[in-house]
Amino acid sequence: MRYVIIGAGAVGGTIGVRLAQADRDVTLVARGAHLDAIRERGLTLRQPDGDVTARLAAVDGPGDRPLSPDTVLVLTVKSQDTEDALATWVDAPVAGGGTAGERLPLVTAQNGVANERAALRLFADVHPICVWLPATHLEPGVVVANGHPHPGMLHIGRYPGGADDTDRAIAADLTAAGFVAPVREDVLRWKYGKLLSNLGNGLQALLGDDIPDALIERVRAEGIAALAAARIPHTSTEEERAERGDLVQQRPVGGANRSGGSTWQSLARGMGSTEVDHLNGEIALLGRLHGVPTPANVAVQRAVRRATRERIGAGAFPLAELEKMIA
Repeated sequence: MRYVIIGAGAVGGTIGVRLAQADRDVTLVARGAHLDAIRERGLTLRQPDGDVTARLAAVDGPGDRPLSPDTVLVLTVKSQDTEDALATWVDAPVAGGGTAGERLPLVTAQNGVANERAALRLFADVHPICVWLPATHLEPGVVVANGHPHPGMLHIGRYPGGADDTDRAIAADLTAAGFVAPVREDVLRWKYGKLLSNLGNGLQALLGDDIPDALIERVRAEGIAALAAARIPHTSTEEERAERGDLVQQRPVGGANRSGGSTWQSLARGMGSTEVDHLNGEIALLGRLHGVPTPANVAVQRAVRRATRERIGAGAFPLAELEKMIA
């Protein structure tokens, strides 16, 4: 299969370079200075065991040539960019007739749980991945992946449920690329469990690493209550911990630990948008639908949007102000 990685940032860049190292056909989709850097000098993946630079095909969109029918589209943009990416690729022609939306599998390797439903409106064949992959993208042409001994764990299945031969083939390629890639018929249950973990992303983006335990516990407790009211199953922290074991640990790269998670990175890079409305916002939505108060998650949404709008640096939001917003 040929892989087109739509969004060659932290997750997409790591997956793309590792697949290419395993002799899979990979094209990266990027934009701006990052695209320019990849085209000029390749994409450098910095890892605990050393750096590697891959010279890969890099594009900014589908282009004029039809896609090969053995192409797999891997969506790795942040959730706030999903709709634009889907609209860009859904009508791309495929050699032999038809379009990408009609004929090609679309893999959603993203945080959050709203991307798959959005994708299924346009693509007939959607495959969610639950992403456990500690990586960072702050500099054009460079991705830092701290996972060790495996770069990440990527549960894959089919949406809305089950698993098929496409999942197994993709999982085999990811395994060859060094990832732990279980095929799960209940992959959404894993993604909802990951969503609960990701509720702390906004807190880290606002406060850095100095987050009161009570605040972390509160946003998670609201999430658990909202999922329970909606009767949505999810994995527990104990199950996730047992699944990962020692397979994916975080190690320093170049003597430095990982800077911060995906929402932190968006603020640090001044991207102008974050995924918070698809993480804490998902809990706010479920809470409103099912009568569960979620004031802490709503406050995190508001605060991150404010930090984005006012260009407050990552980790620089006043704790007292956030607590006032929650109250």
